[in-house]
Amino acid sequence: MGSLAADTKGKGKEGHLDMSIMPRLPMGDAGMMKIPEELQDSVSRLVDMSVACRYLAAQCQVRQGNWTDATEMLGEANPFRHSARSGPAVPNVDGGIKVEASMCHLRGILMLKLNRGDQAKLCFIEALTLDVKCYDAFDQLVSGEMMTPDEEWEFVQGLAYREQTQDDADFVQLIYTSQLRKYKHTEEHALTRRRLVEEFGLSDNPDVLFSFADVLYTQFRWADCYVITTRILGLVSIHDSTMPLHIACMYHLNHLHSKLFILAHELVEREPENPISWYAVGVWYLASGKWPQARQYFSKTSLMDPRFGPAWIAFAHTFAMEGEHDHAVTAYSTCARMFTGSHLPLLFVGMEQIMLSNHSLADEALNAAYAACDGDPLLINELGVMAFTHGDYQRAADLFKRSLELAQVTQSSQMSWTITYLNLGTCYRKLKDYELAKTNYQHVLEIEPQHPQGLGYLAMVYHQLGEIDKAIIKYHEALSIDPINGHLIELLNLALESDLCCGSLEKVYPGGEEAFRAMMVSLKTKVLDTSKKPKVDKPGGDVAMSVG
Repeated sequence: MGSLAADTKGKGKEGHLDMSIMPRLPMGDAGMMKIPEELQDSVSRLVDMSVACRYLAAQCQVRQGNWTDATEMLGEANPFRHSARSGPAVPNVDGGIKVEASMCHLRGILMLKLNRGDQAKLCFIEALTLDVKCYDAFDQLVSGEMMTPDEEWEFVQGLAYREQTQDDADFVQLIYTSQLRKYKHTEEHALTRRRLVEEFGLSDNPDVLFSFADVLYTQFRWADCYVITTRILGLVSIHDSTMPLHIACMYHLNHLHSKLFILAHELVEREPENPISWYAVGVWYLASGKWPQARQYFSKTSLMDPRFGPAWIAFAHTFAMEGEHDHAVTAYSTCARMFTGSHLPLLFVGMEQIMLSNHSLADEALNAAYAACDGDPLLINELGVMAFTHGDYQRAADLFKRSLELAQVTQSSQMSWTITYLNLGTCYRKLKDYELAKTNYQHVLEIEPQHPQGLGYLAMVYHQLGEIDKAIIKYHEALSIDPINGHLIELLNLALESDLCCGSLEKVYPGGEEAFRAMMVSLKTKVLDTSKKPKVDKPGGDVAMSVG
């Protein structure tokens, strides 16, 4: 670079390079080449001559945080979209990822930085359509939950695998399918995992194992999921998709809270710049019931990575668990705007509105969640709750049955669905179908024999059927677990009085009615006296996590 002549046509017209007056250019990774102003008109810019150079220049702008300049460099839309050399059917000559697809992906990243989520989604879809090997675009769509489960399934299954990667078409399609959400297409997902293991020998591949873990977590089988996530982290120290599942399983399994404490410390010491490290700290505080501290670390996580969905959901959970339902609704609504393809924030908004008795708003949120995902049994259960609230007991019973059928399809943990069986039994009791009500209450007790509501409701059914002796026995069992439940005591008194008319009280309680009433009074007095005693904090209850 030197004193270039204005007219550069022909070798003989080139000016002499005077090296003595030429300014030295700074060298190094961060060096900037500054051209004298009088020479800039005669210098051709590589970004105007090469698409690849334009893409690299935009990458440089991104690294410097110049989102607007990078967007101007790339353009807000794909300029090659309607050209003859663009499209899914155009082969890639060098075997890598098409530059056009990479530019669409980078454009999507910039749209996210500029808070234009809908445009970002379209950019990522275009990038993956142009080249199925553009995995980063796929990851943004799936991990960012930009599409509903049905949309992402149809889109991924319809990509041009054969046209673009003829040799690896099946493998790429199977890998992508295994990463999709597991609320629907249960059999197809199982077949996908089986083929990856049997045909490609990927039984110990972290991504394939994550697909297994994701299924188990969706089924609320936290202990089984934890076994798989532990195996994955034994193969690789950090697996971005697995860590949130691993941490969540440790939260749900009470005996693993101490291990969660240790894991959070290790992550913060080893990778303080990784958002997942601070997310683990927040989850430990959440498990300890320390909501303000948990919120602090979830907020820090979302500041480090605004697209980290679990931190936003957990942040809202802290308000819900603390009873701050209005704040929880606001936080869940923010999450719903950011992750438009996920039904979970809308589901949680509906649940909070139920707690606030805002039934019309609850219906609106739950119906919106159902439009996004109609295969989540928990969502169907909440729709049943709203139908019950509106007095439509038959529709509520149908929804609870459908929820349980979906849960059976996913082979989820029975313990997680005791409340749904209880709800279904209550619907049948309201419909005066006492035999079906009794069947569902008995199923609750098969799963959890000491379930106080299940015992109490079964006693009520026996009472309605005129089986007073059985009702009294179940009332006693329920009161042994919940001794100061006024409703049960009153119902038991009614049962005893009706049984007294039949002359069979001595068979139920030795000493007759007076002895029973004296026993209940003494039991209630004892419980009340116990509740008035000052509580003593457990040693170590206020131990705080010492993190940077």
